[in-house]
Amino acid sequence: MRSTTPASAPQQHPSQQRRRRIGRGWLAVAAVVLGTAGTAMAVQPSGGASATSAPGYRQDDLRLDTDALQALGITGVQARVTTASGRDLVATAGVAVTGTNRPVPRDGYFRIASTGKALMATVILQLVDEGKLSLKDTVDRWLPGVIDGNDNDGREITVRQLLQNTSGLHDDLPGFDTPQQYYQHRYDTYTPEQIVARAMKHHPDFRPGAGWSYSNTGYVVLGMIAEKAAGRPWQEEVGSRILKPLGMNHTYLSGATSTLRRPHADGYQVFASGERTNVTEQIVPDLGGYVSTTADVNRFFQGLLGGKLLSEARTAEMQDTVPVDKRIEAFWPRGRYGLGLVKLPLTCGGSYWSHEGGEAGYITLNGATDDGGRTVTVSLSTSFNDLDETLRQHKAASDLVDRALCDTSGDKQEK
Repeated sequence: MRSTTPASAPQQHPSQQRRRRIGRGWLAVAAVVLGTAGTAMAVQPSGGASATSAPGYRQDDLRLDTDALQALGITGVQARVTTASGRDLVATAGVAVTGTNRPVPRDGYFRIASTGKALMATVILQLVDEGKLSLKDTVDRWLPGVIDGNDNDGREITVRQLLQNTSGLHDDLPGFDTPQQYYQHRYDTYTPEQIVARAMKHHPDFRPGAGWSYSNTGYVVLGMIAEKAAGRPWQEEVGSRILKPLGMNHTYLSGATSTLRRPHADGYQVFASGERTNVTEQIVPDLGGYVSTTADVNRFFQGLLGGKLLSEARTAEMQDTVPVDKRIEAFWPRGRYGLGLVKLPLTCGGSYWSHEGGEAGYITLNGATDDGGRTVTVSLSTSFNDLDETLRQHKAASDLVDRALCDTSGDKQEK
């Protein structure tokens, strides 16, 4: 995460006087809600291949699936399936702005949030390939004294554990719980040091390597380490190592800019009160602030899994996975986490690779086959604070990804 403010205090928009609470990604929200609920709700995959299914996922199938997502109360949907031949299926549903008839753009920009973790992991693993750092390095090797206090110890946490969410670092990310908080604090910014300092006020979730827990804080620390190892801002490393070589010309970091480039569908948050609020305009912390398109996200996974970014050895390490915890398994049934990459089962057999994300009213689901020959990205422009609604939304989008990757028509399937 790039330092955009002095470490002593967060800068604020001139019209704002109170500290903004950063919008948490959907995985972080899910972990909080599911943790307090006590029992994870299992979401069983459906769709995919079956003995009676007609082969071939077609344009009409994609359109039906995007329409079904929009019917769940999502303002706008755009989805793209890219095949090895380069033929793309693209469909949209809903509207770009509530109260209008403006269609969702087929190539619209959206915030990809935690999908950016896969970009960060790729940069770290490239630095490992070049001998500039090691997965066995401790945090203190690069950032002495940054992880300290309340039983947090940077001498015990390794780079590998940060990448795999097994560090035990606690997440304490501020979030918008009401529309009022959003309007009051949407322009506030934070440095990486401030985000890490929040986590240090808590005891770790477990000793390093003794469990698994989704940690945005861990990836903030990785950004700080990448800068030290590379000798320049990590954002420049992402640009020169990934975006430029792959031709991801429509992917950029929003930084201190609170709006998105056009065209885009606006992002909405449905708060616990039931209020649907346009939350598009806000400053998102750097790693979560990447903006992209469905074509560029597909291009990234094609390049990563197609061997264009990492050596075989580093790719194998990236795909060395551990089970996720029971809370996140509600969203990722039988999911396993590698180094910035998620492994999920396909109903037609085998598995696929992904890294989803959610931030600032946008939810992104994606997936790619083992060789990157078939990829799919779905962008939803409404997120919910309600767990049941979020689970329904996520399951329907996951089903789309499954059918698209299995290349299976939905014509004769039970929904």
